[in-house]
Amino acid sequence: MDITVLIENLGPEGLSCEHGLALYIQYKGRSILLDSGSTGAFAQNAQALDIDLAGVELAVLSHGHYDHADGLRAFFAANDRADVLVRRGALGAHYSMRGGTAPRFVGIHRDICRDYAHRLVEVDGLYELMEGAWLVEDPAPEASADRAQHLYKKLGEDNFAEDDFSHEHSLVLEGECGLVVFNSCCHAGVANIAEHIAGTFPGRPIAALLGGFHMMGPTGTDSINCRPEYIARTADTLKKLGVGKLYTGHCTGMPAFALLQEQLGGALMYMRTGDRIRL
Repeated sequence: MDITVLIENLGPEGLSCEHGLALYIQYKGRSILLDSGSTGAFAQNAQALDIDLAGVELAVLSHGHYDHADGLRAFFAANDRADVLVRRGALGAHYSMRGGTAPRFVGIHRDICRDYAHRLVEVDGLYELMEGAWLVEDPAPEASADRAQHLYKKLGEDNFAEDDFSHEHSLVLEGECGLVVFNSCCHAGVANIAEHIAGTFPGRPIAALLGGFHMMGPTGTDSINCRPEYIARTADTLKKLGVGKLYTGHCTGMPAFALLQEQLGGALMYMRTGDRIRL
């Protein structure tokens, strides 16, 4: 399979970057779009990289946050045939609250949910996209005091509950050397998710895992939201599971990436806008 990073937080001159993620995946002769970033800039990058979004046959939204979904306006303008598969609950009201600040809406903007409702298809359970491709609901978030929690879902007027991320799922593709797992933010914990995937597909090794690891702090890619002990445990679990390669970026952050790389070495790589990955 071939993967192109259409937008990410970092990248080279000549391509747009933003706090968001979008991946273009070519698999078994079909084209898949995973997420769309926070604006339409990913579509401009696609054009610069000679990728035709009109040809996308399958589209997946990883979860219900704006930095993965608000670029859908540009996708729908370019593509009139592919539905976008979302986990049930992804279209709900999602918020961020840090340090007692007022709730900040971080969900999919309402005009997208309203104007393109006919293109947003909710799925449940273990969903088979095609032969060798599945959407797998994330497990319950790991309980750890070593990683900050600041994301909530709105249940009613002034009534919020910690987000359980039941609106988030992994895209899993069967590769030549094992499973290739895509989870854009890993809010439930990347090691927790990898263990869940291993349990869902027993006997099949995880050849690669791509996505953000939700270790970035509130000030951007130079910040961190978790303790070194948490990162060390995460790296140890991923090694014990035998995950072959890890490609990360977006919500991982550079401090956490450096700590992970101390343990994972060359198995861990940073994704940037415009990167092309062949697995």
